[in-house]
Amino acid sequence: MHATIQSFHDAVLAKDDDAILPLFAEDVRFMPPTYWKTWTGRAAVSAVLGHVNAVFTDFTYRRVLGEGRDWMLAFKCKVEGLDAVGVDLITLNDDGLIQEFEVAMRPHKTIGALREAMMARIAKDPDFATFRETIS
Repeated sequence: MHATIQSFHDAVLAKDDDAILPLFAEDVRFMPPTYWKTWTGRAAVSAVLGHVNAVFTDFTYRRVLGEGRDWMLAFKCKVEGLDAVGVDLITLNDDGLIQEFEVAMRPHKTIGALREAMMARIAKDPDFATFRETIS
């Protein structure tokens, strides 16, 4: 497994947000499962994932597939007590940093619960407003 993917895998399971930040390219692009928008930039993506890490419970990776620059990490978790499965689709850049990060999840009901929980958390985070301009 690529060292960046292994480090990301380990940091997510340890809920170590500080260890995740340096794994992202400065202009990383994150596509969440809750809406059709893209977050751009290391600080913004790290902030979003920090909140996600707090919302997901019983998070485990089921399998990791990939080689070279393209990786898929299949996971299962709970959101507000609802079961979910999903995949992290990751593309690394030439420096081995995470350049693109897309998440697909199911079922729809859990994605709705994730969106509601994220909106509630973000509304209480005064620093988060600075990242709104990174959404495209």
